[in-house]
Formats: sequence, structure tokens, C-alpha cells
Amino acid sequence: MSLNPFVLLAMAGGAASEGGNAPQIGLHFVDYSILGIYILVVVWIGFMLKRYMKTSDDFFLSGRSIPAWITGLAFLSANLGAQEVIGMAASGAKYGIMTSHFYWVGAIPAMIFLAVFMMPFYYGSRARSVPEYLKLRFDEKTRGLNSISFALMTVASSGASLHALAALLHLLLKWDYNFSLTVSSIVVLAYVLKGGLTSAIYTEVLQFFLIVLGFAPLVILGLNDLGGWDGMMSHLKPEFSHSWQYMGDAKANPMGVEWFAMVFGLGFVLSFGYWCTDFLVVQRAMAAKNMGDARRTPIIGAIPKMLFPIIVIVPGMIALALASRTGSNYSIPNGVTGETDFNLVIPSLIAHYLPTGLLGLALTALMASFMSGMAGNVTAFNTVWTYDIYQSYIKPGQSDSHYMWMGKVATVVGILISIAFAYVAKNVNNIMDFLQLVFGFVNAPVFATFLLGMFWKRATGHGAFFGLLLGTLAAVIFHGISSPAILKTGETIPWIKGAWLGAHFQYTSSMAQNFYLAIVAWSSCFVLTIGISLATARTKTDAELKGLVYSLTDRIKEENEPTWKKPAVVGTVVLLIATALNIIFW
Repeated sequence: MSLNPFVLLAMAGGAASEGGNAPQIGLHFVDYSILGIYILVVVWIGFMLKRYMKTSDDFFLSGRSIPAWITGLAFLSANLGAQEVIGMAASGAKYGIMTSHFYWVGAIPAMIFLAVFMMPFYYGSRARSVPEYLKLRFDEKTRGLNSISFALMTVASSGASLHALAALLHLLLKWDYNFSLTVSSIVVLAYVLKGGLTSAIYTEVLQFFLIVLGFAPLVILGLNDLGGWDGMMSHLKPEFSHSWQYMGDAKANPMGVEWFAMVFGLGFVLSFGYWCTDFLVVQRAMAAKNMGDARRTPIIGAIPKMLFPIIVIVPGMIALALASRTGSNYSIPNGVTGETDFNLVIPSLIAHYLPTGLLGLALTALMASFMSGMAGNVTAFNTVWTYDIYQSYIKPGQSDSHYMWMGKVATVVGILISIAFAYVAKNVNNIMDFLQLVFGFVNAPVFATFLLGMFWKRATGHGAFFGLLLGTLAAVIFHGISSPAILKTGETIPWIKGAWLGAHFQYTSSMAQNFYLAIVAWSSCFVLTIGISLATARTKTDAELKGLVYSLTDRIKEENEPTWKKPAVVGTVVLLIATALNIIFW
């Protein structure tokens, strides 16, 4: 699973800390057997798929041969890992049903937009990666900037996943940290090295079902214990029970975010920046066997995505309600500082509710999620490194077998770098805060570049490159002048006057600050790209941009497709359902 940037925004810190009342879990033979079977199955998948890895296209893009229902579940699962399970449960306990915004506002619209409007360009251009599309649309320097920043992000995210897994296993089961790190890395290396992207995709599908089977019992047992949904809500404050009602004022809700920051910061910039441009998830759709399946991939993923708050957010709300119930023998554990550590919600509920067998299944789901997150990042890294960096700048013009060999080398190197980042994460208390800022700095302006590139033929290579660079710089400057670490409580920004600016440069939470940082990064890149493009000459003709820009590309004909297969039709239905969910939980 990837290290979901939205989860990083939602989480207060890194992996679970060793608090004084941290849950202790004892596994039995049945639990270890379930875990062992999972490890054997994923390694077997990698070895079984080895015989299909004949070309670099097979290794990096699964030969563009995977059915839509597989790529759709992998598309979802690449973003659904243990960080999300743990992080969204933590947010459910901290923010209540408002956490659903990360799904119904911060995911579904962007996934539909990707399916209907952007996948025809990604898949139709035959680009092998998202950075390569930037080369085809703009120029080499824009591709280079994006590929280098993305490659660094993937190994850092992979390392954070690896560290979180090892830290969690040490906390819950007292397994040696180095042992957990080593075993997890070897398992991921084994199946990715043998089966490439295909093995990562199939193990992600397995992960999807494991998460459902592993964590649904927590929801069922927890709600039953509390007397159902109404019983749970009776133990929660009103602001934890409504998604929009208390968003008129940032100080009125537990998340500390008002509606504008939520809709534009999360719902537009961060959401579209992640789901529409992050190669980690787009790569799954690129592996589909045809254009129709590629476009259906995000929509298939969006359908269960709408329902996943039941699995990943409700447990946090159950924990909060259970802890506040009179006479309850449950409490959310404390972290190393002695304060409540919401990241321990899922482990503590597992220890509180699940018997032998279900306990092993839940822990296997956690381990599968972390390892799939690492595998997803490593497969994205080896593709971008091989195609966008190595082939472009280091060894161009080599044979296909040479690039496939390099992809395998990059897999090993990516694992090793991930391990190094895991040890860095072990010694940095705010690694999650650091990664969430990297996402705001990088992905938010990249979305502005893609949006202009796909829908405005006048955008130039110079405009894209410098707009992207300066948009990132604007985010860095904004973070510096708005950081709570710099400003004392109640102060306004020095040399910035006016009631509106003064009010909006003071944030009740780091969540709000990051939403506005993303808005600044996107807006700066968008405006600067337009200005610089108008001041510089076009380097690509209309003919060269055909298939890369919306106005110059023939529309896909869907007359012969049944209605239930048309992305625009199904996507509209999904959007209507997501809207209904927002209204129901208003």
C-alpha cells in the first residue's frame, strides 16, 4: 500500500509509540498459521508469475493485460494500507464522522475525473509513466523534475511503511525491530523481483479482501457492544456525529477546518493532485488490457471506496464511544508522552475484541497492508527510475532486456533505500508531518501543471517547468511564514495587514495549515504557468499534441458499449451516491 498523503494529513504522528498502557497481544498457533500462509501465498504468486515476465513492458506495466476488476481493486488497495487503517481509525476517534471527507470529498470526485477525462490521455498516449506523459506534452526538463521528486517520495514513503510495520510488531508482539524489518523486506523483494508489477497488483487484491475480512468483525462486535449505531452516537458529542453541520467555523469542529479549506484544499487540490497525477495509483490503471478497462479502473475502485469508512473510520468512533461509556473497561492507550495516542485505536480494539483466529486474521491484514504499501512504492520507483531517469539520462538506446535487468536492480536498490529510510523514520518523531508537507509541496503544484497541459494547448514547456518549480517554492515560503513553530499563539503574520489575511494566517490545526498550503502551491503554479506560457513561444504543434490535449483529441466512441460500462454514466451514478452520503451524514 502506498503511504496515502491524506492519511498523513490525518495522523498526528508516526507509528505507534510505546506508551505505558499499550495493548499486548499474544498469538497462538492458529494465528501464526494464518500469518505464515499469507507469506507463503504472496511469495508463491511472485514465483508463479515469473514465467510471464519476458519483456520490460511485462515487468513494469504487466504487459497492459490485466482485467478491469483486478486493476480496479488494486487501484483502491494501492491506497488502502495499514497506515490508512490505523490513521483513519485514529482520525475517526479524533474527528468523528468528519473523517469521511477524506473519502466522499477527498477521493470519489477525483477518481471519477481521472476515469472520464485523464485516463484517455495517459493510456492513449502509450506513456509508460506519469513523468513520461509530461515529456510528451511539454519537454524533457519538466519530466526530469517530476521524475526525480517522485522517485524520492516513493522510497521515503516505502521506508515509512516499513518502519511503521516493524515498530507496530515490536509494540504489540515484542518482535525484534530489526527482525521484522528484515523479514518484511525479503518477502516484498521476493515477489516483486519475480513477478514485477503483476505480482504487486495481485497481492494488493488479496490485501483488499484481507482488510475486509480482518476488520469487519471489529465493527460488528463493537457496534453490538454499544447497542448499534444509535447506541454509539449517544456516547459521542454532536460535532463528532455530523460531517458538515459544524464546518461554518473552524473553531466549531474537532478538525479545526472550515468548509472552504475542506472543499478547495482537500476536495480539489490535494484530492485531484493525488488521485489524478500520482503514478503509484495511475500505474494500476495503465496496466489494464484496453482503454475501456483503463477508464473503468478508477470507477471500480471508487465503488468500495465509498463504503470503506465503515471499515476504517467507524472503529475509531467505536473506540471513542466505548472509552466514554460509564463503567467501560476500555480506554484508548497513551503514547510515550502520556497523552492519548489515537494511532493505537486499531491495535487496542483488536486486543479488546478479537479471539484467536480472528486475531491472527486482523494482524495478517495489517502486515499485508504495510507490505503491499512498500511493494506499491517500489514498483512505482523501479519504473520511474528505469524509464524516466536511467533510460533518459544515463543509458539511452540499450536493449529491452537491459532495461528489464535494470528494473530488477532498481527493485533491490529501492528496497535497500527503503530500509535506510525506515531507520531514519525510527529516529525522527515527526516523519509523518514531514511527508505530508512533501505531498503539499510536490503533488499540489503538479496537478496544476497537468490540468493546464491536458486542457490548454497554449501551455508551454517553459511555463510548465518554471510554474512547477515556483509553485513549490511558494508552498515552502507559505509554510515558513504560517508555521505554528514560528508564530506565537494569537500573532498575525508580520508585515501582512488586514483582517481577512490576519484571520486566515492563524490556524486552529496543522490540518488547516496544510490545506491552505496546498491551495497556495496549486494557485501559484496555475497562475505562473499561464503567465510564463503566454510570454514564451510554443515548441509543439497541434499535430504533435494530438492525443495529449483535450481539444485536439478525438472523442472516444462508446455507442456500442452497454450503459453500465460507460465511465461517464457510471461515474455520475457514483457521484450521486457520494453526494447522498454527504447529505445523510450532514
